Amino acid sequence: GACAVCPGGGGQGRVRGAMSGYGVEERAGPHSPEYRLFFKDAAGRYISPFHDIPIYADAGKNVFNMVVEVPRWTNAKMEISTKEPLNPIKQDVKKGKLRFVANVFPHKGYIWNYGAIPQTWEDPGHKDENTGCCGDNDPIDVCEIGSKVCSRGEIVQVKVLGTLALIDEGETDWKVIAINVEDPEADSYNDIEDVRRMKPGYLEATVDWFRRYKVPDGKPENQFAFNGEFKGKDFALDVIKGTHEHWKALITKKTDGGEINCTNLTVSGSPFCCSQDCAKATVDAAPPCKAANPIPPEVDKWFYYQKN
Repeated sequence: GACAVCPGGGGQGRVRGAMSGYGVEERAGPHSPEYRLFFKDAAGRYISPFHDIPIYADAGKNVFNMVVEVPRWTNAKMEISTKEPLNPIKQDVKKGKLRFVANVFPHKGYIWNYGAIPQTWEDPGHKDENTGCCGDNDPIDVCEIGSKVCSRGEIVQVKVLGTLALIDEGETDWKVIAINVEDPEADSYNDIEDVRRMKPGYLEATVDWFRRYKVPDGKPENQFAFNGEFKGKDFALDVIKGTHEHWKALITKKTDGGEINCTNLTVSGSPFCCSQDCAKATVDAAPPCKAANPIPPEVDKWFYYQKN
């Protein structure tokens, strides 16, 4: 029967209807190490958000799908689990503890809806010609700047505006700046300069956020390629297309992905295709849905640093 703590759930997980015909099903309790958020297509079949959701919502208009991992203002470092079958969203664990990003004054949690573009991969074996650093082994990251706070696991269609090149502990970690096409002001945004004009201070705050978000964990400030300058739309589109080519090589076994789990249900010609029965068995093996664990009070702490 339905899971009592998860209204609207079918079977052992909560099912939410999401935009663009995709849905999600939760297992275990949010903010627990076992928590997983699995993805379904419009027909209710289990899929991988990394491999089975198309990169493009509309290729002709350069509109991309984005998987929302972290809603704006929240701290839990939720991410597509690249090494598990079906790549559910889970909370990152560091040194045995669930990871919440620290609030570095004046920020509270993530200052955009944060997520990834499916069918992209920053290949750790590929040295980026722009940054001189290898990829971070994940799908490409997106900061969505629209006014709506999205929900975890939502699939939104975004218009790409530019990108920042973060160098995170020596790895290239592109941060794509994009806006939800459903945003009431989306038509006014066509390149990175529109963000500077329409949302003054937001790009500077974004650099500041990425520079300092690991400092409370005892890490040095992050560095950026191009002196922390944003690159515009055309540059960003080229970077995304490059990571899509790397993903294609990964999913067709032309590149060895190491521990990356390439199990998928829809990619034609991929040796990693599995059946719906096999996918369902993966989800059924996860613990039943439970109410969320409380967020530890220290997550709300504010950290203050002199800006250099």
